[in-house]
Amino acid sequence: MSELGVDVFATPEALAAGVAERLLDALPILPGEAVHLALTGGTIADAVHREVARRWAERAVAWDRVHVWWGDERFVASDDPDRNALQARRALLDRLPVPAARIHEMPAADRSVSVTDAAAAHAAELERYWPGRFDLVMLGIGPDGHVASLFPGLPGVGERSSLVCAVTDSPKPPPQRISLTLPALNRADSVWFLASGSAKAHAVATALAEASQTRAEASQTPVEASQTRGEASEMLPAARVSGLSSTMWFVDQDAAALIG
Repeated sequence: MSELGVDVFATPEALAAGVAERLLDALPILPGEAVHLALTGGTIADAVHREVARRWAERAVAWDRVHVWWGDERFVASDDPDRNALQARRALLDRLPVPAARIHEMPAADRSVSVTDAAAAHAAELERYWPGRFDLVMLGIGPDGHVASLFPGLPGVGERSSLVCAVTDSPKPPPQRISLTLPALNRADSVWFLASGSAKAHAVATALAEASQTRAEASQTPVEASQTRGEASEMLPAARVSGLSSTMWFVDQDAAALIG
């Protein structure tokens, strides 16, 4: 069974610095096989990116080995500041020697006919460059427990046959998005959740409790598990993502306030 851990930091600034340090430690330092990293968007992710940009020159990282992906993307124009990829480029990627061909942005609205076509194009990108497993996936969590652009109660959460889905009715603007699905997100050696602020506290506590319950059921007999297992559809999307080797939650004190 993979490791599940929680690290609590005093402030958002300490959280960003701590995760940046852990990320630099996790990246390769010697030539070898490619490393596949999936980034996330949001305020705390932007702070992490800026911390990595501030520190990277002091560390020996083989950036030419790193493939960069995203867990999801807003289907807006390529120059829209809401794009996760644009935020990451401005804060981090434009300052790093990562080869351009290894940065795999999801298609933008001004470069694709529709969000459905864009999702299909990104699925083709995965098929061409992705080895079927991420080394590290970084994810945020919404106050409703959504992860990437997989929202509670919407069809994307139940997608099992595709690695990428189009979202047309996101309850959080913008309504159209592209997202990796659970089958893709769960093909990661390590998954890191980042959460900051009291607005995330309930979702963090609930997702951790549900993930812990799932782990407990995995050690039960089938009869015991059937007596305690709730319907998977009732679990928060964030509780349904875990790393093959480890799942870590990096949270500040406000986001950790309701953890039991």
